[in-house]
Amino acid sequence: MSDWINVAPADDIAPGQYRTVNIDGAEIAVYNLDGGFYAIEDVCTHDGGCLAGGDLEGDEIVCPRHAAKFNIKTGEVTAPPAYEPVSTFPVQVTDGMVQVRDDRWD
Repeated sequence: MSDWINVAPADDIAPGQYRTVNIDGAEIAVYNLDGGFYAIEDVCTHDGGCLAGGDLEGDEIVCPRHAAKFNIKTGEVTAPPAYEPVSTFPVQVTDGMVQVRDDRWD
């Protein structure tokens, strides 16, 4: 099973903010949505650009390049030009630290 990786103290990621972390070459963006933490792969499935830094609209991230939208909680596409979902990752808060792991290869 993959290891949990520390992202940041939970208090350092305010609602509506994010942090990115690299796990074995995968860029992962961890978002605070109204006090809940969610993680997605930081790669737009339309053209491979970064999603982090795009506008947040509720629980959706808008790709800053071509405006594809993804649900941060589920990874599902909510607006084209993307049609494939982004990967999501488990997140936990332990002793005040937000942690994520890439469990795709477990």
